[in-house]
Amino acid sequence: MAGRGYFSHGSPGGGSPGSRVNSVGYRWSSYGENIAWGQRSANEVMGDWMRSPGHRANILNCRFRNVGVAVAYNGRGVPYWTQDFASPR
Repeated sequence: MAGRGYFSHGSPGGGSPGSRVNSVGYRWSSYGENIAWGQRSANEVMGDWMRSPGHRANILNCRFRNVGVAVAYNGRGVPYWTQDFASPR
């Protein structure tokens, strides 16, 4: 997202969070994704996610067994945050 200049769960090429999880070889039974941009710290983005009912539900979902977290910066230094949650088959 940061490198390609978009902000969406779906990529411009038609990819979805599930297809991206598949592409790294993870075989999932369930998944979820939180994305955000512009927050200047992990504390700030977590606060925003915890105040959002849908994002909070992903974070607190006990069915998810694994999580991946990343931050990437665009050319202007703006951070893009991602959390991917999943449970294996």
